[in-house]
Amino acid sequence: MTSKDYLSQEEIDALLKQANQDTPTEPTVSDYLTPLEQDALGEIGNITFGSAATALSTLLSKKVDITTPKVSIITRSQFESEFPKPHVAVHVQYVDGFEGMNSLVIKTRDAQVIADLMLGGDGSPDDAELNEIHISAVQEAMNQMMGSSATSMSTIFNRFVNISPPGIDILNMTNGTGINNLPSDEILIKVSFRLTIGDLIDSTIMQLLTVKFAKEMVESLINGSVTEPVKQETAAAAAPPAPAYEPPAPTYNAPSMPSQPMPQQQGYYYPPQERPMAEPQHFGAVPGRNLNVQPVQFANFGNPALGHIDENNLNLLMDIPLKVTVELGRTQKQIKDILELSQGSIIELDKLAGEPVDILVNNKLIAKGEVVVIDENFGVRVTDIVSQWDRIQKLQ
Repeated sequence: MTSKDYLSQEEIDALLKQANQDTPTEPTVSDYLTPLEQDALGEIGNITFGSAATALSTLLSKKVDITTPKVSIITRSQFESEFPKPHVAVHVQYVDGFEGMNSLVIKTRDAQVIADLMLGGDGSPDDAELNEIHISAVQEAMNQMMGSSATSMSTIFNRFVNISPPGIDILNMTNGTGINNLPSDEILIKVSFRLTIGDLIDSTIMQLLTVKFAKEMVESLINGSVTEPVKQETAAAAAPPAPAYEPPAPTYNAPSMPSQPMPQQQGYYYPPQERPMAEPQHFGAVPGRNLNVQPVQFANFGNPALGHIDENNLNLLMDIPLKVTVELGRTQKQIKDILELSQGSIIELDKLAGEPVDILVNNKLIAKGEVVVIDENFGVRVTDIVSQWDRIQKLQ
């Protein structure tokens, strides 16, 4: 074989370049967001979803952790591979502070665990479809999370941020349900978090945003706080300098008879910043008079006579109605226990039999007593009065 039977290096490079041009490349997040914008968007998600995790932890009484977010993109053609199984999608619309939609996507199993915990379960639900009660519980959990997230955004962007009540859908790519409620853009920004709830959930939660909305938040974070000062400095630089003050030349109209000149009064002008300090003035002082000024004398508040209560003034309060309540006891129940109540159910209170009951006036504890029967009506015999000091402390 001769050298003519081999391809030169230039020909090989040309063929490789042509092959790369013929093969379509998948879009990457760098095509839409700069590295600085990616970092800023990740920081926004880190702060806002950290607050959302705290709200969810309080709601579920479980430890909730959300890791540092990962920013990427997703196209609508990738939905089927990204969500092969049904997911739960929660949508909120920003009504104040921003204009845009925020979609939160979690796995159906994770939604079932969250709903079961909110309904008083142990986080081990049956593998059944989400019913209306479960969907309402998940919607309330997402409402608390996104509400805390909006509050954090108000602090970050120094503006009032408010969201609409969340909507919830079952995102099923098999039959196409729930897809129409996602943002209609072909390219979406995906912010992924690793979500752990105790030892029950170790999964991924995703936030879907439009590119426009993501860039608007990043622009507000980076340039929002310095936009106004820059404008003011630019306007100040463009404005012409104020002319320096020049006192007007004194004018004098000569009289018709030069033998009798009119005396001219001489005066001086001081700019505001250079005017001499005026002498202090005493209000009410009359020139030429010596006034006798004495310190005021106040009454002694330690006088025991002041502790006497005027019965006439106290009588003005005698006709004010007060609400008196006798509290037998209290208890706390979970939602599932309340829903299971029926006629004949027994509720155990936090007080023992024979223990004194509380007597409340306008929901303030003032005394304790025991239940008695007067004729055919219940009554309460007062056994102990709360001291006046304790009553004052409870009223504060």
